[in-house]
Amino acid sequence: MNPQPTVARALITGASTGIGRSFAEILAEQGTDLVLVARDTKRLDELAAQIRDQHSRHVQVLTADLTRADELATVAERLSSDPAIDLLVNNAGFGSSGFFADLDLELAEGQIDLNIKALTKLAHAALSRMRSAGTGSIINLASGAAFLPTPGAAVYAATKAYVTSFSQALHEEVSDDGITVTAVCPGFTRTEFQVRGSFATEGVPDFAWQSAEDVVHESLDALSRREVVRITGRPNRAMLGLVRLLPLSRIASLAARFTPGAGKH
Repeated sequence: MNPQPTVARALITGASTGIGRSFAEILAEQGTDLVLVARDTKRLDELAAQIRDQHSRHVQVLTADLTRADELATVAERLSSDPAIDLLVNNAGFGSSGFFADLDLELAEGQIDLNIKALTKLAHAALSRMRSAGTGSIINLASGAAFLPTPGAAVYAATKAYVTSFSQALHEEVSDDGITVTAVCPGFTRTEFQVRGSFATEGVPDFAWQSAEDVVHESLDALSRREVVRITGRPNRAMLGLVRLLPLSRIASLAARFTPGAGKH
């Protein structure tokens, strides 16, 4: 892998657990100061104390529910006004399993609010300042599901398709301004995500899983190479490479067959 990029200060959403927490720990180890954003103040405070103790970095906790307009605006204001933040990690997001017609509509809309609306607003806030500075980076956490319209996770997969497409377009728009935008598309990752979203994972082979730390290292490697999209994990890259060879009309039915819990009633 390439040498990791030098980052002065990163703002990380969804930083209390999983991939977001690993971003915080790994970036701090590399000498980066942090602004940690999530809803769980207790977990954020514990992580901040750990990082200060182990790595002597400056860490600020910013508690926010990014589905609430006022709290999202507070985070956006921090991004647009803090000249030291040169990396935004748009990691916050969630998914839910179940057929769309059976889902609580508020739950579906919540995925759109967090995975799309909040990510878009924060990217805009960051870019408004990064463009004038002529430097900066954004990592948007998408998913391998971005390439797989998935029965049983239709809204989640669609939100991640947006994130991937949006990131590719942004990268082209701002690359001449000295800014890199990278979409990271993990597959199955050992975090709390599957439990929180009630995703069935029985039968997923061990080789298909990654650790959150592996996803972060690949993300930072992709950033150092100015890659637009990184599908993390060789098995995921191989599988999604094959999917792209299929007719579009076949992809959703294939996803239903091989995604745990996504079969028909």
